Amino acid sequence: MLTRVRFAPLQPFLEDPKHPQGPYVVVLLQECGRANRLLKHIRKTLEEVGKGLNGQLSMTEPMEHLSSALSINQVPGRNPYHSCSWERFAWPSKKSLASWTTELIERCRRFQGWASECELPHSLWMSGLFNPQAFLTAVKQATARKNQMPLDSMTVETHVTTMYAAEEATVYPEDGAYVHGLFIEGARWSTPEEAAEKEPEPTMIGNVPTRGWLMDARLKELMPALPVVFIKAVEVQPHWEAQAVGFMRHEEAIYDTPVYTTTMRGPTFVFMGSLRSGVDCSKWVLSGTAIMMQEND
Repeated sequence: MLTRVRFAPLQPFLEDPKHPQGPYVVVLLQECGRANRLLKHIRKTLEEVGKGLNGQLSMTEPMEHLSSALSINQVPGRNPYHSCSWERFAWPSKKSLASWTTELIERCRRFQGWASECELPHSLWMSGLFNPQAFLTAVKQATARKNQMPLDSMTVETHVTTMYAAEEATVYPEDGAYVHGLFIEGARWSTPEEAAEKEPEPTMIGNVPTRGWLMDARLKELMPALPVVFIKAVEVQPHWEAQAVGFMRHEEAIYDTPVYTTTMRGPTFVFMGSLRSGVDCSKWVLSGTAIMMQEND
């Protein structure tokens, strides 16, 4: 049974506003608040519909809509004409109710593990955040505090590491954070063997080994998983072009990659990443290459 997320003592973070984990603890508090609010709403609506089916309460329209959604394995609120909605308190998703519920349980489990020590995991499951933009802001805040830089002159860039499993990350990177759980659509990332042929030694970004580049997708491989990704906070360069979606680098070997929560794209845009490319980047623009945080069922 799902329970509310509880925290380790927060006194060290409250006493020291410059604590290196401070910005990430704020993100954790916000994420757990959203998770607890969603769990409370789910519990309340399920108790009401249970009483309605048992004859203890009169069946209302929201109860009927909830019962209808559950009967067809649909997340309540997915139908815009329904008056009972779980999606209003949740994250963007295209998954069925069964897969959505499994993901909710996993999110709560990970939040509970993070909250037990209030220390950012060495590699964060970024796809499990309700509001990933807040985490990106925390990355910039932590780096700005560390390097005494103005926050409004910073942005983030992405580097694909040589680590293919989150467990391989055992230390924190410099000026950023490791994340995993991302997928790529419209292309794939080079395998270790392919990368080693042209690049025998990894390229070091600070203390982070990175290697590889975008390649053509394989048949029947719609959304291959990316290795662990290093999100690095950097200072905006004068030649970068500021746009509504972020800063466009217009560098020959770097593809400015949009990152979305779901394959719906559009309204689920999160931020603008950057991936290495061995060919002209117009190829990936034409193929609609982008990073996704969720697979479809």
